[in-house]
Amino acid sequence: MRRALPLVFSPRLLGALAGWLLGACVAWLVIGLVVYTTATDALAEMLGNSIGDRIFAALIVMAALALAALLTALCAIAVFTMPTILRLVAQRHFPALERRRGGTIAGSVGNLIVAVGVFLPLWLASFLLLAIPPLYVLASWALTGWLNQRLFRYDALAEHADRAELAALPRAMHKRLWLLGFVLAPLALVPIVDLFLPLFAGIAFACLCLDALAQWRGRGP
Repeated sequence: MRRALPLVFSPRLLGALAGWLLGACVAWLVIGLVVYTTATDALAEMLGNSIGDRIFAALIVMAALALAALLTALCAIAVFTMPTILRLVAQRHFPALERRRGGTIAGSVGNLIVAVGVFLPLWLASFLLLAIPPLYVLASWALTGWLNQRLFRYDALAEHADRAELAALPRAMHKRLWLLGFVLAPLALVPIVDLFLPLFAGIAFACLCLDALAQWRGRGP
């Protein structure tokens, strides 16, 4: 994370972040205008349809739309901006690390589909824990931490690792991946900081994964 922070302020990366965030916010704002009333009414009816229930339902719908925008930006940066991030990280911290290009576009898209496909149903199911706030917070934190590491680990290694390394290294370093994912997860709740989270997460996972790859190669087969 210390290595990643200075790179967040790269004009090229900030431009990419602004573009994806703006696109995601506009898209979900339009979707929100279409579904907000219907979704709020349906959820309020499920909760009891009192004034308090309607306010609570409105907050949940707005939070879901905001999370959807952030998730869209995370996915876009993981798939489309990671090559630029990797070039900057490699130039700054790992200039001698050989690129073996074991990753593919199909692999990146497949990883994205698996990450989102697992996360969304479990995230929706976590709303059942709202009656027990501590459990809901823990479940949300765990799911976001899992999503962070699952979303970025493939693309962070795709340029430099070969296919064997791409398959073996995430298993070998899974504790470090999970730890970074969990540490980054609460930042999504901090105003202003959350806007930079997709970019910072991508850079941080690139630094972590390339460092682990360099150590992996240094030990030999």
